[in-house]
Amino acid sequence: MRLRGVRSFALELARGPGGAYRGGERLSGRVLLDATAPLRVRALEVAARGGAATHWLEGRSVGINAVASDFAAVETFLRRRQLLLPDTGEPTTLPAGRHEFPFSFQLPLTLVTSFEGKHGSVRYCIKATLHRPWAPARRAKKVFTVIEPVDINTPALLAPQAGAREKLARSWYCNRGLVSLSAKIDRKGYTPGEVIPVFAEIHNSSTRPVLPRAAVVQTQTFMARGARKQKRVVVASVAGEPVGAGHRALWHGRALRIPPVGPSILRCRVLHVDYSLKVCVDIPGTSKLLLELPLVIGTVPLHPLGRRSLSVGSHAGLLLDWGLGALPEHPEAPPEYSEVVAHGTEQGLLPPLLDPELSLEGPFFAYIREFRYRPPPLYAEEDPNPPAEAQRPRCMTC
Repeated sequence: MRLRGVRSFALELARGPGGAYRGGERLSGRVLLDATAPLRVRALEVAARGGAATHWLEGRSVGINAVASDFAAVETFLRRRQLLLPDTGEPTTLPAGRHEFPFSFQLPLTLVTSFEGKHGSVRYCIKATLHRPWAPARRAKKVFTVIEPVDINTPALLAPQAGAREKLARSWYCNRGLVSLSAKIDRKGYTPGEVIPVFAEIHNSSTRPVLPRAAVVQTQTFMARGARKQKRVVVASVAGEPVGAGHRALWHGRALRIPPVGPSILRCRVLHVDYSLKVCVDIPGTSKLLLELPLVIGTVPLHPLGRRSLSVGSHAGLLLDWGLGALPEHPEAPPEYSEVVAHGTEQGLLPPLLDPELSLEGPFFAYIREFRYRPPPLYAEEDPNPPAEAQRPRCMTC
C-alpha cells in the first residue's frame, strides 16, 4: 500500500542475497526513501533481531475429552536498534526526492547458524520503520543468513571414532547364529563435500546372508518446557555387498560423500542439529544390528598439514587394528654414533614403511622411533652388576 507522499520505502544490505554473516562482523546497509512531496517525519529507526524459536502441539486424552498441549520456547541471540532520524518532539521535514540513510551494526561474537526445521527455526532479520505524524507507520524488512564457524581442526574433532556391536540372530525362538560388526572412521569432524572412508568388519555366523549399509543421519532436536521433539533425516547412504552365511567381509575405506548440508548446531538451548554415521547390518528375520558413530559437520575445512599427518597416523592405526602390520617384539640396540653423523638424516636408520606413500611425519613415525630403538645405558665407573663369582659368599650364621 502506497502512503500519501511516499513513492517507495525499501531496505538494502551491503551484501547480496547470497551473502552470509558470522558473529563479530558488521551488518551494514541503507534505507531508501522516495518522497513525491515534502514529507514530515517524526522518526526513522532500524532494528536487527535474531533468535531461535520452537513450537509444536501434542494431544492427549483426559477422560472422554482430547486436550492439546502447546509447547513453545524462544532464545534471543541478536537485538540491536539504531535511530537514523531521532524523535526530537518536532517533526523533521524532508524535501521531495530520493533519500538514503546508511546504517551499521556490530554483530555479537556468538551467533547460531540460520536454520529452518519442522518444529523450530533460527532466523535473523533487519527491519526499518518510518514514523509520521497522523499517519500509519511504514515498514521494510530484510532477512539475512548467519553461519557459525565450526573449525574441525581441533583435537576433539580430529580423534578417530570406533565401535563394535554384535547380535544373536533368532527366528521363531531358534538360534540362527551370531552376527558381529566393528567399524572405524579416521576423525569426528568433516565438512560438506568431503568423503568419509568407512573401515568395517562384518562376521556373519548365521545361516542366511546379511546386508551391511552405512548412512549419514541428521538429527533435529527441538526443546520446550522440558519436552523434546526429534526428527531424523538420512542425508547420504551407501550399501555393501551381501555377506554370506559363515563368511567375513572387510570394508577398506568404503567412500561415503557428505552432501551440501548445514553445519552442526550445538550451542543453542532450544534446538540442536546433530550428525552421526550409522553402520547397520540387515539380518533376515530379526531386527537390524546398528552401530552409531558421532559426527560434527563444520565450516572450516581440514588444514593441509593436518590432513597429511592425520592420514599417516590413522592409516597406521587401522593397519595395526586389523592385524595387517606389527612392530618387532624385541627392540634392537641403538645405532653407532658414526653412522648417525655419516648419514646426517634418519632415513638410513629406518626400515621401509608398510606403504610407500606414507611420509616420515606424524604419530606413526614417532611410534616406531619410540619402541624400536632403546636409549644407551647410563655411564658408570663401577659395574652395577658384578659377576657372581666375584661376590663374597654370605655367611649363613650372620
